[in-house]
Amino acid sequence: MAATGAGSPGRLVQYVVVRTDLVHQLSWPLGAVITQACHAATAAIHLHYRDPETQQYLEELDSMHKVVLGAPDEAALSNLSETLTKAGVAHKLWIEQPENIPTCLALKPCAKETVHPLLRKFKLFK
Repeated sequence: MAATGAGSPGRLVQYVVVRTDLVHQLSWPLGAVITQACHAATAAIHLHYRDPETQQYLEELDSMHKVVLGAPDEAALSNLSETLTKAGVAHKLWIEQPENIPTCLALKPCAKETVHPLLRKFKLFK
């Protein structure tokens, strides 16, 4: 199956939203924060493995597209998770254990245009 371009309609994207305060205010090492994002993305794929969009995303292994966004703090991340749940958008809120700290969330792979309106206020993670 040929991969579509990043801006193509129907392009499957996996969005990952990471708390920026972990790095900038709470001084977590960047590697630890990247690890959180990896955990969430892997968990979202695992939980929705049999989903047709997830399967299509995985079939295009060499052209997977992820977008990593930043949430300013725990409240913004939790509110986003609630919004996604209410909208029926499948995702995994990653809660680091044993500290019980919500650190990030990842959506299952989906068409960008279906979820972009819910993520519009979040900017690329820096």
